Amino acid sequence: MANDTIDDYQNKEERDVQFYKQAYEREKARAASLAGRLADAKNEADSLQFQLDRIKNNPLWKASRPLRQTMHWGLRNYRRVRNLGGPRGIARKLKQKKIESEAKKLHGTASFPTPEQAAMQRETKFDRMVKISILVPLWNNQREFQIQMLDSVMNQTYQNWELCLADGSDEEHSYIGEICKEYAARADGRIVYRKLDKNGGISGNTNECLKLATGAYIGLFDQDDILHPSALYEYVKVINERGADYIYCDETTFKGSSINNMITLHFKPDFAPDNLRANNYICHFSVFSRELLDGTELFRSGFDGSQDHDMILRLTTNARKVVHVPKLLYYWRSHKASTASDISAKPYAIAAAKGAVADHLTRCGYKNFEIKSTRAFDTIFEIKYEILSEDKISILIPNKDHVDDLRRCIESIKERSTYENYEIVVIENNSREKATFDYYNTLQDQKKVTVVTYEGEFNYAKINNFGARRATGKYLLLLNNDTQVISMNWLEAMLMYAQRPDVGAVGAKLYYGDRTIQHAGVVIGLGAHRTAGHTHYKINYDNLGYMGKLCYAQNVSAVTGACLMVRKSIYDALGGLDEAFAVALNDVDFCLRIREKGYLNVFTPFAELYHFESASRGSDIANEQKAKRYEEESALFRERWKELLAKGDPYYNPNFSLDRSDYSLKM
Repeated sequence: MANDTIDDYQNKEERDVQFYKQAYEREKARAASLAGRLADAKNEADSLQFQLDRIKNNPLWKASRPLRQTMHWGLRNYRRVRNLGGPRGIARKLKQKKIESEAKKLHGTASFPTPEQAAMQRETKFDRMVKISILVPLWNNQREFQIQMLDSVMNQTYQNWELCLADGSDEEHSYIGEICKEYAARADGRIVYRKLDKNGGISGNTNECLKLATGAYIGLFDQDDILHPSALYEYVKVINERGADYIYCDETTFKGSSINNMITLHFKPDFAPDNLRANNYICHFSVFSRELLDGTELFRSGFDGSQDHDMILRLTTNARKVVHVPKLLYYWRSHKASTASDISAKPYAIAAAKGAVADHLTRCGYKNFEIKSTRAFDTIFEIKYEILSEDKISILIPNKDHVDDLRRCIESIKERSTYENYEIVVIENNSREKATFDYYNTLQDQKKVTVVTYEGEFNYAKINNFGARRATGKYLLLLNNDTQVISMNWLEAMLMYAQRPDVGAVGAKLYYGDRTIQHAGVVIGLGAHRTAGHTHYKINYDNLGYMGKLCYAQNVSAVTGACLMVRKSIYDALGGLDEAFAVALNDVDFCLRIREKGYLNVFTPFAELYHFESASRGSDIANEQKAKRYEEESALFRERWKELLAKGDPYYNPNFSLDRSDYSLKM
């Protein structure tokens, strides 16, 4: 008996050793394969660089530079004209620019309350007439800027405020203290001024301001900027109506002495944690409950240059209710010494911003992440999360004929994907051409590809649900057959978000064949049918997007089903795509149901594919029937989501037009 036990133990030990040896060999082979592919890619890059250098060093190339510059200028302008839709498009663009110019005017002094409106706001009695302590660190401010800042606080229609000023200015700027004391004398004790023994920088001076504050809420205000007269009124309103404990608004940069000289208007989304990690889009004007500071500092000197980003990340993480007031209430002065003018004026801000995001991610439990500056701006980041487990991804590709599209799609997956643990499930639906089935026969011999047959009439939702039931992966990737992979790490770029417990659907950046954008996130209510539409539609691939939006991962209401990754457990829990949406809007409806469950949806520009949008189902039914079916599905969508549509897309500012996809302002 004892011998049997020893033998069993030895056999088990041998099996374990064999198992780990096989696992090691598999990983070794995988590493070798990836290393080989990387080496091939490097050799190709080196070869191309060698050829490029040889061309550039050629005397003829150097001599032809003026001609090339003229040619490129002509091509750029030709593309602009083409992308604008020719002369008619240019005329439309000029008309739109005129509209934009008129729309800008609505957000300057023209937006200030009339005397009657101001009186009404001053007389409003809220249930919670909270005191807001506004902190302004002072240092060598210009006389004119100082006076305009103080006037903008004195002119607030909401009266229960306190202005806390800590002045680190030198003797040459002693007039700062004189001005502040003059204003304090006529402010009924609401302005508290303290001259500091030494300048502590932005962080130190602001922390000294906090020591003077007695309000239940704290507001952060820069010494050379200006507040809209209704700013505090609007903030106290959402504190009362929505229980907000962290509030921010839209803002603009301006130059000179008038806020009407606006440069860049920044209309922001509602609270979006992934946006905030990649880009301090909240910035101004932050007001928050003092309770959020319990046990933590306001500004940390180790993050000087990006102390506000660090603070916003910490406080919004702990906040119960972050509220965005979608009104332009903060005017950020642009001058030579300000970051509003040029981030390069404070190069240390870049390192501080990366440090702030890294500290936040670490506090949230993330490890082994990478933070990189993007081409949009040094402080707009690409964040690479660690892939925690290389689980299987099931790529579902519905198909009816169009064998060339399908072949191109599958070959691009196999040739360009660096992630190896995937399966491709082709869902055949009513193909008729012999070439299609001949190609299917070749696929059946391939390890990672399966062809399953759905025999019903075309219904995109049903077809994908059918395929999902046959998938064996932990993650599903819905993919159109007319796509082609561009970025080699596209699966990792999507998986790093799909693996997060707070994320539902993840979408990629898709281009048409001419490298204009087909998909960069979906906005509900956008477009003629007021159902949903794609932002940045048909603009060039190299465009940075509105406020750099095409260069960082962000939260969106929905992503397109042409390339959508989601955990299979979420897909199954929601019953998959709703089969009432046979062709259109099933992906948007699915994403909105994901949001209802409390998940975030993410668009990442770092997973790139072509989406050729061939008319793969165009022959199924006549255009008139297609239009009728689309309208029926649109009506169903509008009815189902009417409350959400009425509120507006939280990630798309209500100041933008719903008739255009380019973030144009509405009148």
